[in-house]
Amino acid sequence: MHINELLTVVCEQGASDLHLKVGNHPIARIRGKLTPMTQFKRLVQEDTIAMAYAIMASDKQKGKFKENLDVDIAYSVPSLGRFRCNIFNQRGTVGLVLRVIPRKIYTIDDLMLPKVLKTICQEQRGMVLVTGTTGSGKSTTLAAMIDLINATRTEHILTIEDPIEYLHRDNLSIVNQREVEADCKTFSTALRAALRQDPDVILVGEMRDLETIETALHAAETGHLVFSTLHTLDATETINRIISVFPPHHQKQIRLQLSAVLKGIISQRLVPRADGQGRVPAVEVMVATETVRTCIEDKDKTKMLKDAIAAGTAQYGMQTFDQSLYFLLKQGLITEEEALLRATNVGEFKLRLEGVMATSDLAKANMERGMSIAQGGGRESGGPPPPPVVAQPSRPPIAGPPIPDVKITLAR
Repeated sequence: MHINELLTVVCEQGASDLHLKVGNHPIARIRGKLTPMTQFKRLVQEDTIAMAYAIMASDKQKGKFKENLDVDIAYSVPSLGRFRCNIFNQRGTVGLVLRVIPRKIYTIDDLMLPKVLKTICQEQRGMVLVTGTTGSGKSTTLAAMIDLINATRTEHILTIEDPIEYLHRDNLSIVNQREVEADCKTFSTALRAALRQDPDVILVGEMRDLETIETALHAAETGHLVFSTLHTLDATETINRIISVFPPHHQKQIRLQLSAVLKGIISQRLVPRADGQGRVPAVEVMVATETVRTCIEDKDKTKMLKDAIAAGTAQYGMQTFDQSLYFLLKQGLITEEEALLRATNVGEFKLRLEGVMATSDLAKANMERGMSIAQGGGRESGGPPPPPVVAQPSRPPIAGPPIPDVKITLAR
């Protein structure tokens, strides 16, 4: 049994991942669910070792696996496409997990992502973060955003990835892609070198440590547009995670830096479609407004970010996870059961479905009033402060942007 034989079936079935473990049949993740491939025999140690060494083409990769007991590799099959592979030891045996990297780079519209992402891609400098758990589609979203810039702007785009997933061809822009350990040593060293390579746009596959985060902030401050990812669930957790990496005596300064350079945070989760045909992204989008910047600068107000996002839906295109789930549910793309299962605040979500104004809506409206008073009026407010908001007996449904019926499973 050769690895390419398994990958052929995986691609034919539209799976996103392939799991290979000694003692089990090969297992594919199809539409988010693990499905045993019982047409193949159960794997023995010799099978997984042979597959691992078929994928590890170089002595350097084999040496790294022997030293670290795991290794990340990009694996290409000309007739099929590209795969991101992790080879590891478990209980004295070799295991593998391969993720399918789609050949096509899908557009923001293809992926049913909020249109405000196109506006974010027009930024000339600053930092944009795409966050979510493993397998939530971060790489796919970033590829779509980089591809849009490549198609519409004349820039030098430099990516630093581990490993390289989507391959970008030069369009209006020049694109250079560097792979950690193949083309550079670490994210942080490659990012420092990038500042001397005349980039306009920099993509850092992941901000894993203080040095990388610090260098990325510096790059954004010095006039570059920096994209990166974090394994955080929402905007609030993302801000807190970045700040917590730094020593306490530096955190106030980092808050000021972050509030100045951050242009947006896109956090996403994949939800099974109601028709069973793949998954659809539920997306929280935070855009840097004066209110948002205030929430980042003041640690006591960071917890109010969710309300600031909810308040900016109409004017700035922002949305919370629960608003996104509500839009998807009203479009018939997901079921009520799935929406409730993934809602951040289930109680408030149920009230919204019943047409009752939720407590977060009251908090949001009164927060806007409080911010206006605290800031003395700004770009997001003007004139006399509005009166406190009182709960109304009912609430009309929120009108979300139309979402095309596209059936796509995101890769990561």
